[in-house]
Amino acid sequence: MLIVPEREIADLMTREAAFAAVEKVFAAMAADDAYNFPVVREAIGHEDALYGFKGGFDRAGLTLGLKAGGYWPNNLEKRGIINHQSTVFLFDPDTGKARAMVGGNLLTALRTAAASSVSIRHLAREDARVIGMVGAGHQATFQLRAALEQREFDKVIGWNLHPEMLPNLEKVAAEAGVPFEAVDLPGLRAADVIISITSSFEAILKPEHVSPGTHIACMGTDTTGKQEVSAALLAKATVFTDEVAQSVSIGEAQHAVAQGLIDESAITQLGAVINGAHPGRASAEEITLFDGTGVGLQDLAVAAAVVDLAVEKGIAIEVDF
Repeated sequence: MLIVPEREIADLMTREAAFAAVEKVFAAMAADDAYNFPVVREAIGHEDALYGFKGGFDRAGLTLGLKAGGYWPNNLEKRGIINHQSTVFLFDPDTGKARAMVGGNLLTALRTAAASSVSIRHLAREDARVIGMVGAGHQATFQLRAALEQREFDKVIGWNLHPEMLPNLEKVAAEAGVPFEAVDLPGLRAADVIISITSSFEAILKPEHVSPGTHIACMGTDTTGKQEVSAALLAKATVFTDEVAQSVSIGEAQHAVAQGLIDESAITQLGAVINGAHPGRASAEEITLFDGTGVGLQDLAVAAAVVDLAVEKGIAIEVDF
């Protein structure tokens, strides 16, 4: 079995490689060449932690495995390590033998950012110039870096429940040579693209905060009860997702579907747009929304790419298992 430690990931996986891996697996999912297993996600009753498993099988890429991990909200304050902790396990689909164990923390951040940037590439207006951020935590910086590469953005605007965290976004914008402005929620109407990346259980973004023609990538809702945008906003938008089953059960769509504001059949896999089976954005005035719930196949795709690179560079550690 091969081991690729967390410490090696930064030198192996780039944003470009993560984008390519996620885009490819979304396309495979829409073509029924790949599927995700049911998600297990539980409060373990210790350290307020949420722990679970996401897995799947990509027949096209012959990638089989799972990601184990979750959210330990006290990590940063108590231990000085990030709150999200995970490890990816890959298996040989021909034999079932364990193939690799890969550090999943940075990979999770990169694949989540890649998913929203794939949605921007395929759904945002070509003339999008202002990007808005709802959330300014650790993951938001990854989101913004990846998103800024998808259009010729000339301004970043941002809102966060705790404004003292907004310099995180300002720093990324400065690195890209783009001005940053802190705004209130109504000020987000100036954005052509909005990314929400929070851990909220109450709707933040509402229809009055969004202008016609905006593309919204909702990236924080991945658990029953979580909610970043109002159900009324989904009712006004054309909704796309990574996987429909997760969107209606643990994603943003769970609330709109439960309230009868949208039907599950109206939600489209982003992979269908990538494959050309769906036209994507229909007009310059249409609001498009990507419900990024985070599927196991994303993790497996980026982990498999890392293993190949680690073997190529002689970094992978081989153990008898």
